[in-house]
Amino acid sequence: MRTVDIISKKRNGGANTEAEIKFLTDGFVSGAVADYQMSAWLMAVCLKGMNHEETQILTRAMIDSGEVLDLSTIKCKKADKHSTGGVGDTTTLILAPLVAACGGCVAKLSGRGLGATGGTIDKLESIKGLSTECDGQFFEKTVGELGLCVASQSASLVPADKLMYALRDVTATVDSIPLIASSIMSKKIAAGADVIVLDVKFGNGAFMKTVEEAEALAWEMVNIGHRMGRETMAILTNMNEPLGMAIGNGLEVREAIDALSLRVGNDTPLMQVSTFIAKQMLMLSGVAGDGAEADALVGEALHSGRALEKLRSMCAALGGDTSCFDNLDELVNVKKHIPVYCGEGYIKQVDALSIGNAACILGAGRQKKTDKIDHAVGLMLHKRVGDHVKNNEPVATLYVNDETKAEEAANLVKTAFVLSNEEIEVKSPIYKIVRKV
Repeated sequence: MRTVDIISKKRNGGANTEAEIKFLTDGFVSGAVADYQMSAWLMAVCLKGMNHEETQILTRAMIDSGEVLDLSTIKCKKADKHSTGGVGDTTTLILAPLVAACGGCVAKLSGRGLGATGGTIDKLESIKGLSTECDGQFFEKTVGELGLCVASQSASLVPADKLMYALRDVTATVDSIPLIASSIMSKKIAAGADVIVLDVKFGNGAFMKTVEEAEALAWEMVNIGHRMGRETMAILTNMNEPLGMAIGNGLEVREAIDALSLRVGNDTPLMQVSTFIAKQMLMLSGVAGDGAEADALVGEALHSGRALEKLRSMCAALGGDTSCFDNLDELVNVKKHIPVYCGEGYIKQVDALSIGNAACILGAGRQKKTDKIDHAVGLMLHKRVGDHVKNNEPVATLYVNDETKAEEAANLVKTAFVLSNEEIEVKSPIYKIVRKV
């Protein structure tokens, strides 16, 4: 078997066989297949696509390229959630402790942020002393004892995906539904998930810009999960404005703690999406028999304070100094707070991408994976779509350490807000459920 023949076959629109995909994937990890050859095949996939069987084969080949976590000693179903990336998306830090407080198990390996998209690992590391680096034994032990653990992915897990993604990032081959779906699902399955809930976002602050693209990706991932014996569903959610009001690492941790302390309304988009996904995870895991039971469990976990204590316990287990739970300003200690104004009217639009980019300019995000971030900086929104704002009311406050970046960030925030003289209809952030019936 020759690599060039596999590339040629895909370039000409043919379907690669299981043997061909495995040969290519194994060869790339071992070094027998060169970067330029894999780049050529990835571009061919972007241009010609893959059928469902090929995508599943690629997913399995990537899983088999490295370590697979065995969490079988934990008798409950292990649930995982994945978001395709957004701005102000703090759902993991809310829903994971919620599910655990209701009797479920959440075993989640998360990533870091890049560009306007925030990463859960960066957010957790806003807490002094906390480290998300842990081995499989510690991960399994923590999930077994607490019902949850959110940690960073080890280098031994799905190495083929890590190597392929590095190439995709620099060869304009990221934008391919089969490649995105196999990348996401290989990591979820290799991490030991029995239940997978996918939050697939669409809009200007998301990777998938249209509902149609998001739904196609959702179905591809649900199909992979179904064929591989995992309880899998997806939810399409709107990312045309930031999900939460906090954008920035420490700011988002503070918002998650506020949410679990009942200081964030249940009718806010962040809580709507967080509690909705938590309920789906509970039902798919068999902890709740139906929606009514899931509602009751989530409500009790919030109001009793048990969900908040689960988050505190997990952060302590990861070495974090949890005194910040009692003094939230520790998380967001910056040199200056700068209000941003944009005029008077009803807010018609809050461009999520511009808001995320403003936070990056302040130092909350990274343009390259090697960039250092400032965990304390970012911005808090005070208004969102549908709200009325007066001339003397700030729409946001910047949390700033480097004042040389403040003007550029403030201008981005101003342009992100589009005003109208007429009242604006507010729509639910949850657009559609995608699942096998």
